[in-house]
Amino acid sequence: MEIKILSPKKTLFKGRAESVTLPGKEGEFQILKDHATIFSLLGRGQISLDKNKKIPISQGILEVRDNKITILIKN
Repeated sequence: MEIKILSPKKTLFKGRAESVTLPGKEGEFQILKDHATIFSLLGRGQISLDKNKKIPISQGILEVRDNKITILIKN
């Protein structure tokens, strides 16, 4: 999947990953290849990419569409 993680000041990550685990407002969830289109609010926690890269966030929003993930965060 193609992933972009953006903050107001810079791009924190741009690349590919097989899985993304996110801190949703209602609990943690995971996105895998061919996931349905989704738009979600994110809460405090961390984004995990393929279990090896972790990015802490305080809040954000997520869009998944056609195996492309865009995450806008506030650190």
